[in-house]
Amino acid sequence: MIIGVPREIKDQEYRVALTTGGVESLVHAGHQVLVESGAGLASGFSDDQYLESGAHIVPSAADVYANAEMIVKVKEPLSQEYDLLRPGQILFTYLHLAANEELTRCLLDRGVVALAYETVQRADGSLPLLTPMSEIAGRMAVQIGAHFLEYPHGGRGILLGGVPGVRAGSVVILGAGTVGTNAAQVALGLGARVTVIDINLDRLRYLDFVTQGRLNTIASNRRNIMEAVRRAELVIGAVLVPGAKAPTLVTDEMIASMAPGSVVLDVAVDQGGCIETIHPTTHTAPTYLVHGVVHYAVPNIPGAVPRTATYALSNATLAYISAVANKGLAQALAEDAALERGLNICAGRITHQAVARAFHTPYTPPQEALALLS
Repeated sequence: MIIGVPREIKDQEYRVALTTGGVESLVHAGHQVLVESGAGLASGFSDDQYLESGAHIVPSAADVYANAEMIVKVKEPLSQEYDLLRPGQILFTYLHLAANEELTRCLLDRGVVALAYETVQRADGSLPLLTPMSEIAGRMAVQIGAHFLEYPHGGRGILLGGVPGVRAGSVVILGAGTVGTNAAQVALGLGARVTVIDINLDRLRYLDFVTQGRLNTIASNRRNIMEAVRRAELVIGAVLVPGAKAPTLVTDEMIASMAPGSVVLDVAVDQGGCIETIHPTTHTAPTYLVHGVVHYAVPNIPGAVPRTATYALSNATLAYISAVANKGLAQALAEDAALERGLNICAGRITHQAVARAFHTPYTPPQEALALLS
């Protein structure tokens, strides 16, 4: 199979879809890998290193898209890339389609076969291709929040860990999954007062146990969220419904109740966000104010640490990319139910139930859609 790796063009997105080691593995298996010139520079991979690994370096994204049977990326295609997509071409990347109708319609209209990293899901509910980026985003969320709590950056002037004689800052985390757990770990390490809110009481019991009671855990309901948010200096949205739009948990009214200079950071923004006042921002212009509260909503947080993030991502994705390349799409999906759940669009049909519900569009089972390709 011919596999293409274009350079990412989202604002300050410095990750790349394959490491040189990943390229070498694919080439060794008999595949051809096309890498756009400069795609890996920010992650520490030069064109020469890709060449040594067996890749073909091509001068532009147009060359990658025109020749590759499967495109592997980090982030979703942007509007300037839409016309490069070809019917029947496999696109394997983070897509978050439930919050992006324009991209969804484009992929349907252009006949692209779209596999989403974030909906590859095992039987136990785990998300192997989303987890490494969620770990990074969760850990970074606290250090980013701490930065914007500093007065010169628009914050209240709060040190999350406090000092002897001065209380520590209050961190409220909505969601006890991978993002929330990693955020709680870092916030506790800084010495903050940390509260995690979730609907899953068993998960809260687990976090209480592993943190030896240092974490305040609260069952999720409107009243509890409202009271916790009002007292918080930093609120981190970490809610995930796989493939679906995130539910709104924090209302405009709740934001207005927070002290001016407090910070809210929504890691779920690429799925629509769980905070009513949130909208996507960029690394170039990451924050804005609502009711005097600093809002941070960059959808590609791990892009700021590309060396770490690229290795973490490639470690997780390479086996799935290899399966599609080695076996062909239909066989790879038939043999792996987790990978089959990653199929979002095929043959002009939506093949993921949560995405279909988001747009009130008929759902087509993956195997039925795949049959239309032949």
